[in-house]
Amino acid sequence: MKHLFIFFLSFVFTISHAQQDTMLNKASTYNALKFRNIGPSITSGRIADIAVHPDNHNVMYVAVGSGNVWKTENAGTTWKPIFEKEGSYSIGCITMDPSNPHTLWVGTGENVGGRHVGFNRIWT
Repeated sequence: MKHLFIFFLSFVFTISHAQQDTMLNKASTYNALKFRNIGPSITSGRIADIAVHPDNHNVMYVAVGSGNVWKTENAGTTWKPIFEKEGSYSIGCITMDPSNPHTLWVGTGENVGGRHVGFNRIWT
């Protein structure tokens, strides 16, 4: 009797799962979905590091391997570059000074290998 019950449950599960698959494969299920761009308009760079302000989590800094340090003050809704006028474009790491979160320490260049790597270059 126990084996019959297990067989019956397996059968019911298989039938309901097959019906679900059929519903998911109908085109009408996806008609309301539209393709839309929810990211940047062009491919962005590699995120190398992130620093979050300890007292205000809406303030974040992102180090990008392919260029710049970016800052947000509204939890990532908008970003502005803050390392444009420095001598290096490639950023490998960023951290906040533990004594003063208004002081940032930025490491230039990337600590990875490959053809895509942006090496540190100081222009004088």
